Amino acid sequence: MTKAFYREVPSTEQARRFVDSLVELLFPLRARGEASQGEVEAQWEALEAELLDIIRPLCGQDSSCEAMTASFFDEIPLIYTGLMKDAEMYDRCDPASYCKEEVILCYPGFFAMMVHRFANVLYRLDVPILPRVLAEYAHSVTGIDIHPGATIGRHFYIDHGTGIVIGETCVIGDNVKIYQGVTLGATFVGKELQGTRRHPTIEHNVIIYAGSTILGGETVIGHDTVIGGNVWLTESVPPHSTVYHRPEIVIKGRQK
Repeated sequence: MTKAFYREVPSTEQARRFVDSLVELLFPLRARGEASQGEVEAQWEALEAELLDIIRPLCGQDSSCEAMTASFFDEIPLIYTGLMKDAEMYDRCDPASYCKEEVILCYPGFFAMMVHRFANVLYRLDVPILPRVLAEYAHSVTGIDIHPGATIGRHFYIDHGTGIVIGETCVIGDNVKIYQGVTLGATFVGKELQGTRRHPTIEHNVIIYAGSTILGGETVIGHDTVIGGNVWLTESVPPHSTVYHRPEIVIKGRQK
C-alpha cells in the first residue's frame, strides 16, 4: 500500500443508502408515499447527519466536513427544480411516456442524472472517492457510466441509455439528447493525462444517435448539430451540421 491510498474509504453500502433516501425524500412517489412536514424535516436532518458521518473520515477537519455537508444541501433545491424540468421534458419528448411520474419512476436516464447531479456537487467540493462511489452505483443500476467530474447543462435527455460513457472532463451544454451506446471519451488513456482536458465539448441543442463515439479534449461539436448513429469523430464539427455514417446495406431475396 502506498501513500496514494486514503486511510479511510466510504462505505459503499452506506453511500447507496444515502442516495436512495435522498431520492425518495425528493420524489416521494419512489417511496411509500407522501410524508408530513415534520417527517420531511426529520428525514432531512437525518440525511445531513448521515452525509457528515460518511465524509468525516475523508476530509480530516470537522469544520471542513460540516462546511462541505452544508454546501451540498444548499444546492439540493436548485437540483430538484432542474430535475423536475427534466422530467417534464422527457415526458414531452418521448412518445412512449404517458406522464412525468412514469419518467421519475422508470427511466434509467433520469435516475442516472439524479445521481450525477449529487455526485458532481461532491466532486466540485473536493470530497475524495465518494463522488465516484455514487457514480458507480448509478452505473451498476442503469448501465450508464457518467464520471462525476463531467459538466452537464440543463435539460439533458438520455433515451434508453445502456452503454453510454461520459468522461471526466467532458462538457455538455443545454438541451442535449443522446441515445444508447454513445461514448464521449479520450483519444487514448495514459496516466500522464491526469488533470488535463481530454474529453469532448458538446454545445447546446445537439442530438447524438446510438452507437456514436466522439473523442478528444480539443473536439467540439457545434450547437444545433445532429450526429447520426455509429459515427466515429476525433475532430470538431461546426454548428448546424449533420454528420452521418453511410454503410453499404445489401438485401437479397431468396432465389427461386
